[in-house]
Amino acid sequence: MLSGDPDTPKEPILYPDAMGLRVGLLAISLIAAGCATGDDDERVGDTPPTTGTIPATSYSYGDPPVVGDAATPAATAVFDGIVEDLAVGGFTTSGLDELVAAGDARHAWLISDLLRFSADPGELDRLAAAFVELTGVDPSSDPTFSESPWKSITDHLIAWDVPAPPDYREMKAELFTLVDARWAPFFADTNADIDWRWISWGGVLIDDRPLGATEPCPSGCIPALDDPALTNAGDGDWYPDDAIVFGIIEGDDVVALPKHIMEVHEMVNMTIGGRRFGIPYCTLCGSAQAYVTDEVPDGVGVMVLRTSGLLSRSNKVMYELTTMSVFDTFTGAAVSGPLQDAGVVLDQVTVTVTTWGEWKAAHPDGRIVAEDGGIGRSYDLDPLGGRDDDGPIFPTGDVDPRLPAQEPVIGVITGDGSAVAFPADAARTTLADGEPVVAAGVELVDDGGGLRARRGDGVEIAAHEAFWFAWSQFHPDTELWDQA
Repeated sequence: MLSGDPDTPKEPILYPDAMGLRVGLLAISLIAAGCATGDDDERVGDTPPTTGTIPATSYSYGDPPVVGDAATPAATAVFDGIVEDLAVGGFTTSGLDELVAAGDARHAWLISDLLRFSADPGELDRLAAAFVELTGVDPSSDPTFSESPWKSITDHLIAWDVPAPPDYREMKAELFTLVDARWAPFFADTNADIDWRWISWGGVLIDDRPLGATEPCPSGCIPALDDPALTNAGDGDWYPDDAIVFGIIEGDDVVALPKHIMEVHEMVNMTIGGRRFGIPYCTLCGSAQAYVTDEVPDGVGVMVLRTSGLLSRSNKVMYELTTMSVFDTFTGAAVSGPLQDAGVVLDQVTVTVTTWGEWKAAHPDGRIVAEDGGIGRSYDLDPLGGRDDDGPIFPTGDVDPRLPAQEPVIGVITGDGSAVAFPADAARTTLADGEPVVAAGVELVDDGGGLRARRGDGVEIAAHEAFWFAWSQFHPDTELWDQA
């Protein structure tokens, strides 16, 4: 799994009341099992839902179950009872039986949520059996089921697009806030444009440290790096030439962010070319993006992006610290809180993925994040240890079959709002052969071994690389460049 010393919190300080104790202790034990820190007490990536490798699969999810549209009045009370018993140390089989007896397949989403926070084999078996009773589908033939019943069952529900039951947000909030009460503002926003079915726990807690903080999170988070120290490219010999960087250009300022540092922090807030940026990196979906954060509504100070510890279909859920507004990490749109009310959609600039040797050769006057990040820590060159090499480890549902799930693509949103994707490796090969790469009025060009996008008139368009499953789920109607 992950490399480095495990983080071992000494007490469940985030769970002060009895309600949160049982699930809180379970959460801490799961976090500790999947941590990697180097030399301090903080998380560097999402904790997989199992300890094994979840295989990629072409499994067919089949037809969805028939669902009703009437509310089941007792369901909320029954689920409340299950959560209350979980909080004080017991799993309520009778409550689960009542939920199943209601016969509403929509309640399978509650089974999915309970599975994510279950570690006992007996509980897992009872919950999986409840799913079969509710849906009439036995998922055990899914190759992922043996490694993670939770992932398999949730993949089925996403692929089927099963509706959420009435009061789902409230019920989900009750369970999730046992793990981290600081998520409560996200669930409390009744106007949030969030599909709560897709929200899952990434295995880490919220990063709510103030801007500029360098101390680790007390009980495990993915710690953002704020205003890292930069050094000239010529002083970057400590980083291997064949290692990956994420390149950003703003005006005359050229900055490279080493992948291994981004794998540890997954979020950087910094100034480039006189402009303020928030730069999330979703390790699970292979996507680094650069958002301009200095254009804020009246009454909002400095925008600070942070990692919540939650996921949406295997994509990190980021939020803005001062307003507790959730953002769609992939699109830059605020989907909850005051920034959603203000209609904020963050502008993006291109993030170029290439090797350090090629990037510094193309941009010798550029800069790179300092070896210690400016915070005096050391970074393993492979902190995740190949964790994501064998396919998505969190639920994604079905994947557009036009490409393999983790095929890297360059994604672009055109001027009319339509999406186009270019398989990255094929595009690089085509350009190296001297042939153009053009689709939907967008042309890709080489920049230090990476790829940038421009319109036919030469004006650059923001682009970034991501795994195909992530790009296609957020842009299901995307056009795909035909390399033939």
